[in-house]
Amino acid sequence: MTEQIIVSTALLISVAIIAFVGLKGWQGWLSLKERELERGIASVRAPTEADQGSAMGAARIELSDLKERIRKLEAIASGVDL
Repeated sequence: MTEQIIVSTALLISVAIIAFVGLKGWQGWLSLKERELERGIASVRAPTEADQGSAMGAARIELSDLKERIRKLEAIASGVDL
């Protein structure tokens, strides 16, 4: 009978330790995600010059892609093979 009590107590303690470690890990993960969100919001609020430059470059690339598509569609509409 005492052996069963010792084993059950050890199992209960081990489950409690595992639950505690899991909860601490969960809290750490949540704080990490909170910091990532705060950093993301801060970059949206105050964009730097480098961010604006890369956005301008992306807009130029997208504009040139759209122009290329229009050119191809016009060529297809006129019956010219590319």
